[in-house]
Amino acid sequence: MKDYALKTDLELVKLALKDQEIFLHLMERYESKLLRYIRRFSGVNKETAEDILQEVFIKIYRNLNNFDQDLKFSSWVYRITHNEILNQLKKENKHQVLPIQTDDDEIVDLLNILESDVDIEKDMKKKDLQENVRNILSMLSPDFREILLLKFIEDKSYEEISDILQKPIGTVGTLINRAKIQFKQIVEKNNLIY
Repeated sequence: MKDYALKTDLELVKLALKDQEIFLHLMERYESKLLRYIRRFSGVNKETAEDILQEVFIKIYRNLNNFDQDLKFSSWVYRITHNEILNQLKKENKHQVLPIQTDDDEIVDLLNILESDVDIEKDMKKKDLQENVRNILSMLSPDFREILLLKFIEDKSYEEISDILQKPIGTVGTLINRAKIQFKQIVEKNNLIY
């Protein structure tokens, strides 16, 4: 038995093109990451997120022959996931406030990154602060919410975000800055963080 966990994504793709069973190893590698991303970005319940993920894996499998092996596989997978989330949101006509599914540690990480931009007092209780950050994220426009999640929660590079969103790297930087500005405006407008 080969140890597929040690293989790169590209090696697994090449093997999966020859043997369908290998595709399961790619699914296992991305299942939890993509499920978290779907729930964070869309705010859907777990069952709906799993349905979206199933559609994502079907699309990945059907289009594996068309994957450009010069690109990063993870960016391609996140792009397919991004499109499927948008399709689901259009079906459900959800464009406004969505509950954000994140772990407390992830909120703290995002908060630490954004803290200097929103000038948060140091002595605020962490739990209240985390809930406020979740509320603020849910009020952001979907594009800004997604770019902050990709950059600061999913820890994607500018290049990866560029591939996922199919936008130039300079635009990614601009969107991140605009998202931070909108984040701060929501804070100030709603007095969510003192």
